Amino acid sequence: MAPVRLSGKETDMILRNGNVFLNDRAFCPADLEFGDTITNIEVRTQTPGMVRQKGVREIDAAGKYVIPGLVDIHTHGAVGMDASDGTSEGLEKMSRFYASRGITSWCPTTMTLSEQELMKAMEAVREFADRQGAMEELHADCLGVHLEGPFLSSAKKGAQAAEHLQKPDFEMLLRLNEASGGRVRMITVAPEEDKEFAFIRRASKLCTVSLGHSGADYETAAGAFEAGAGHVTHMYNGMNGIHHRKPGIIGAAFDAGVTVELICDGLHIHPSVIRMTEAMFRNRITLISDSMRSAGMADGEYSLGGQPVFVKNGKATLEDGTLAGSSITLMDALRNAVHFGIPLEQAIRYASSLPAETIGAGGYLGKISEGYRADLLVLDQELNLEIVIAEGNVYYCSGRHQTFTYDASEHEQGFAKLL
Repeated sequence: MAPVRLSGKETDMILRNGNVFLNDRAFCPADLEFGDTITNIEVRTQTPGMVRQKGVREIDAAGKYVIPGLVDIHTHGAVGMDASDGTSEGLEKMSRFYASRGITSWCPTTMTLSEQELMKAMEAVREFADRQGAMEELHADCLGVHLEGPFLSSAKKGAQAAEHLQKPDFEMLLRLNEASGGRVRMITVAPEEDKEFAFIRRASKLCTVSLGHSGADYETAAGAFEAGAGHVTHMYNGMNGIHHRKPGIIGAAFDAGVTVELICDGLHIHPSVIRMTEAMFRNRITLISDSMRSAGMADGEYSLGGQPVFVKNGKATLEDGTLAGSSITLMDALRNAVHFGIPLEQAIRYASSLPAETIGAGGYLGKISEGYRADLLVLDQELNLEIVIAEGNVYYCSGRHQTFTYDASEHEQGFAKLL
């Protein structure tokens, strides 16, 4: 039986006894009451907890972590699909996969393509986003688009297709945004390609502007941040490394106080650099997956932005050895960050509230706080995912992240089979 989507008022629930990451600050023993949103929080330090209520169902999270659903603002693909394919069916498949791994919100991220191909991708996002509210299966909420290109530098193109690179064009951005239904949340730009930062000044009023795939020096990057850019795309990758006399984008980002992305797969950035970056950019980091089609799949040959990609032992590269995205999920990135030495509380913030804030969605998701959307994860002490709660709908994990059972009522259950 397919799961039935129930309204929040009819499905108010209490999650009891969890070790809850409250208000983006710290873990506390607490009970949560929620429908579509979190309606009440009661810390259990000096109270017996919420009074049992007739007709209100309960979840016992004793001995478990309760954290916000994760927010991935930079992910190209998974389970054989890619956001640049331009199909709403592919976006739906990706969305269901992400949710099964604890990512409850995401931004489909496109590559450097022709305008015609990007328009097709934008139209697919609009179609999918318009109908996702009626989806009954567990899925991640599509927050909007991250355009990674095509306004990038050929000198730092990485896995981006050189033939489609072009100078920043604000009118083109407006066309793409209109095709997406006004859903462009972020665009990555090489500032040295933007004369007098004219594009950045205008685009930053429309969406978050991020610097990346750029050979910009410190002065150019600093000027771009002053003009309105507020973020850095997969820091260290696709830019000059930091040098004590040439700090480049990294140094300029530190001075400007902007947020930065990190790919925590253990391949793109050495764990030591992850630790150093956390010390330098504390509370300004957004963990991302930068995943491609191979996420959730076996090693083999795939494609990214029209170029062949070879995945071996989870490492994705072009034929010349250039890194080409990752095969991880954001939940993997969170676990890796903790393994690399980042405190759990900080890693959670970097994978939930800070990415939400980066794209302007921090007022309603990414935190466990009253009035915020009821996107919650229940994890065991080893950070294995046990329960996903998406907009108040509860799914129990059975097996190794393969199948989630939707808790429709006390008397009937639906099943959402996820890849």
